Amino acid sequence: MTASYSLPQASASGMTDQGTAWSRFGNPRAHSPIVLIHGVGMQQAYWAPQVNELSSEFEVVTYDMWGHGGTPAKAEATSLHDFTDQLIGLLDELAIERTHLVGHSMGALVALDCAINHSSRVPSVTLLNAVFDRTDEQRAPVIRRAKDLADNGVMKIDQTLERWFGLPSQTLYPEAEALCRRLLESVNPSGYANAYMVFATADDAQVTTLSHLAVPATFATGEGDPNSTPTMSHTMAEIAPHGSAVILSDHRHMMSLTAPSNVTDIIRKTVLKADSGGHQ
Repeated sequence: MTASYSLPQASASGMTDQGTAWSRFGNPRAHSPIVLIHGVGMQQAYWAPQVNELSSEFEVVTYDMWGHGGTPAKAEATSLHDFTDQLIGLLDELAIERTHLVGHSMGALVALDCAINHSSRVPSVTLLNAVFDRTDEQRAPVIRRAKDLADNGVMKIDQTLERWFGLPSQTLYPEAEALCRRLLESVNPSGYANAYMVFATADDAQVTTLSHLAVPATFATGEGDPNSTPTMSHTMAEIAPHGSAVILSDHRHMMSLTAPSNVTDIIRKTVLKADSGGHQ
């Protein structure tokens, strides 16, 4: 199946009283809806391949985190819990009592934080390219980039895309890279800087609480992802009581775009297994 990098027509969209831009796709089904949470610098459009594949079977909700897409920046959003509170506010306003959560990169941190602290509302969680308990060596360059953004507003888009896709002359996914470039170029600089600092410093937020995760969880990353490493996904899966790990060979940090059907299948299997009452 050829991936579509354009979102389909939403069944409903709007903005919460908090200011969060959101969209719903598909129609309510027997399953709980799926909420997709993007990473730093991205927005709802990042999830186009997954929305196109999942919305015929599930109700799917996307939204823009603070300072991304149609959601304005919020200066007070400086901690992981602030971004989790944004998600909970969205669920409350949309009257969603229970939802499967899927997060990519920083979105995975938000999804996991929500699943640990609001487990009665989250029947399953799928964490894509998540970071966990970085070493000092792994954390140092991320902190440097975060401080550069905060102090100078410098967005090194070319270097970011190279980390995600490789050198421009070598990328196998020009359409996916073009989408990411467009989203990075449109992001609110202060919102991007705030979110990146949270992403840079919150990777150890669940080190002591992951063992309390009560719901089925899938931790997936790309074999070639140097930041959200396979070791991190395997470690999280070992700690989480109902965790499992999936590693996609020949893919990197943006595997939702470079291996969209594989990622969609990971999400679908996690959701269906949880809804059938099975633990992973």
